[in-house]
Amino acid sequence: MKLGVFTVLFAEKKLEDMLDYVKAAGLDAVEIGTGGNPGAAHCPIDELLENSEKRKEFKDKIDSRGLTISAFSCHDNPVSPNQAHAKASHEAFVKTVRLAELLDVPVVNTFSGTPGSNENSKYPNWPVTPWPTEYSDILKWQWEEKLIPYWKEQGQFAEDHGVKVGLELHAGFLVHTPYTLLKLREATNDAIGANLDPSHLWWQGIDPVAAIKILGKAGAIHHFHAKDTYIDQDNVNMYGLTDMQPYGEVQTRAWSFRSVGYGHSIQEWSNIVSALRTYGYDYVISMEHEDPIMSIEEGFQAAVKNLKQVNIAEPPASMWWA
Repeated sequence: MKLGVFTVLFAEKKLEDMLDYVKAAGLDAVEIGTGGNPGAAHCPIDELLENSEKRKEFKDKIDSRGLTISAFSCHDNPVSPNQAHAKASHEAFVKTVRLAELLDVPVVNTFSGTPGSNENSKYPNWPVTPWPTEYSDILKWQWEEKLIPYWKEQGQFAEDHGVKVGLELHAGFLVHTPYTLLKLREATNDAIGANLDPSHLWWQGIDPVAAIKILGKAGAIHHFHAKDTYIDQDNVNMYGLTDMQPYGEVQTRAWSFRSVGYGHSIQEWSNIVSALRTYGYDYVISMEHEDPIMSIEEGFQAAVKNLKQVNIAEPPASMWWA
């Protein structure tokens, strides 16, 4: 597998400086934001869509450094009850798919989104308990009337353009577990898959290796994020795993995002990498850095160091001993 980085953490750097920095760190790939929550600091998407020479210049800057683009990312909420927000999110996704096709980028990452509770809602509603039964009714309506129709159309659009969609299993959105990802995939098409991020699985109580087995057997892992989570059991006992404290309240939060190796052991990350290879994912491990107690530089370098220890870069040998 190749190692890469989600470059939004280097948004303050110019494109060329960012690419030089990534290359000097010994990485192979970049995941670039094209809009939505990640922003588009390194990707002037309208300009690139309109101008083939600009696209060539953009691609040459990456290719000349021996790097590849693992994915374009435009994480947002395309089924938001806020119509302006949904429209902007949808347009960013459509543009990103079109640019991905033009630049031979195989994956576009985003969120599934979360609708409101009915047609008159102002805000998204994320039901997480079946009772009172109103929550179950809301969830059924969201899937049948909003989520499936939207992604059936967009999944076909992505497939028609030769692009896979990596939905990040992130709490707050309807697709946040292996089950919900496979449920949506079954109702749409195989262009829909996961941008699998262990950090969002751990705090939900999901074992990432088990999730990799489930999704890998279905061929449903399209991209992979490397980010860790530290779970503070004392704080879990007080606040529960659905802790609503701001991420900056590290001393009292039940869990916090950490750089790779600072929430779970290197052995666990070794198990994750081995599971990815075993169950059919042999693409890019893209580092994402959202550690609240480390600098960008230190957190990034720590993740690079730890992942290089466990990555499996070469093809497997033939079983000469068997």
